[in-house]
Amino acid sequence: MPIPPTSLAHVVYRTRRFDEMLAWYTAVFGAKLQYQNPALAFLTFDDEHHRFAFADLDVIRPEEDDKDDRGMVGVDHVAYDYASLRDLLENYDGFKAQGITPYWCINHGMSVSLYYADPDGNQMEFTADVFATKAEGSAYFHNLKEDDNPVGVEYDPDEWLTKLRSGTLEAELLKFDAAGEVSPIRGAMMA
Repeated sequence: MPIPPTSLAHVVYRTRRFDEMLAWYTAVFGAKLQYQNPALAFLTFDDEHHRFAFADLDVIRPEEDDKDDRGMVGVDHVAYDYASLRDLLENYDGFKAQGITPYWCINHGMSVSLYYADPDGNQMEFTADVFATKAEGSAYFHNLKEDDNPVGVEYDPDEWLTKLRSGTLEAELLKFDAAGEVSPIRGAMMA
């Protein structure tokens, strides 16, 4: 029996109108900027570390410069929160037994995530917070420097679940350094 998520976490948008989108979501939701670099921005309107993320296609895919081309523009994925890393990984194990596997497993620094695609290709992120409080998650974003890694590092969910089941503490698995210093347990740095 699957463990249901505790809440809707955030929505990620791909855009060719990056500055306009940030201004609109700030005006409409009263959202505040948590972190921004030339390609990505994260905003929130409450105590969550982020409710919206925006990927600037003009930076990510500059060769495609037609702002009216809707091909890549739109919702990238919707994220759902889980109460704990254990719930996230136990769910992963149950899904895997049914042939449902993630296409990406990543420790973002403020959260640990598994990304799935449904049969139509709609993407979703199942995530568990790294920090004990929402304030700590927000502080993580505010402490990132522009050249830090805001995306994270890949991890092996089978390895992590085995370690959890054998007594390793969640906190040990969740250690992360956004500046790039990562331990072998967390895999290679994403570009």
